[in-house]
Amino acid sequence: MLQVLVFVGAAAAVTPAQPQVLTPDSAKAVIAQYEKDREETREWLRAAPSSYFAAVARRDFGDETVMTVGRAPGNDLRLDDELLKPNHLRVTVEGDSFMVEAVDEGTTFKLDDQETRHAKMTSGRVFIGRLSLRLSHQGYPGIIISDPESGQYAKYHGIEYFPPDLNYRYVLPLTPNPDPDTLVIMSTRGNQRSALRVGWFDFMVGDTAVRLEATRLLEPGVGEDDFGIFFRDATSGNETYALGRYLNVEKAGDALYLLDFNFAYAPACAYSPHYNCPIPPKANRLKVAIRAGEMDGHYMEH
Repeated sequence: MLQVLVFVGAAAAVTPAQPQVLTPDSAKAVIAQYEKDREETREWLRAAPSSYFAAVARRDFGDETVMTVGRAPGNDLRLDDELLKPNHLRVTVEGDSFMVEAVDEGTTFKLDDQETRHAKMTSGRVFIGRLSLRLSHQGYPGIIISDPESGQYAKYHGIEYFPPDLNYRYVLPLTPNPDPDTLVIMSTRGNQRSALRVGWFDFMVGDTAVRLEATRLLEPGVGEDDFGIFFRDATSGNETYALGRYLNVEKAGDALYLLDFNFAYAPACAYSPHYNCPIPPKANRLKVAIRAGEMDGHYMEH
């Protein structure tokens, strides 16, 4: 039976979308895409220099605008490694950007495969030998140091996923927020992160009509079309990561979007304590089970 729902805040009555209907050949191609994506994710976590398991230290700027990085005691972010000079870098927050400067004589760092002594950037990584420093703004600037030789990879024991299920794949319109408002999304490090409530997606999970709000974080480096969904469901804390999972939103034609929960993934903080992850808002805490996408790897205590 077709269900038409009226939600407070929506511009008009909304008909929840049914799962996308695919031809056998299309379904086969989509499932192959899932498998490819999952294998690449496993390999990235297992061995990539930027893997969550490579992170060894983090320091937030807090109320300060300058942070020093080096081997010597007294640095704000200290790592006792011969690759670092006693006073290697000075990183200054300038609005939405970072100014990175070498300090000790002869000291350099690598950005975009070029050795340099100073650079201005919005976010991203700079490299010192095998070490990388991830400059993260998110409205609460911080630096994460990664070391692919730290031994953290030994913790990796794989990722499990729900079997592919095309009943959790939707091509549907976004019900736009007629008066876009800003909301506060809390993070795992206690920060209040601002986001724009872009609109809502309405769809059926079995016989249940579901609504999820889509948001765009109001942070440096986030584009106008970079929005997604932070959600919890009946599997959270049991079959999937307790905090919840994330789903990126993709355009699928004029005024249509692809929501495929087979691509739902656990946040970085499911693997490492050195990351700052948005906590799903109350509006996106579902009573139904979304048995698709990434399951809980049990790397972090709940």
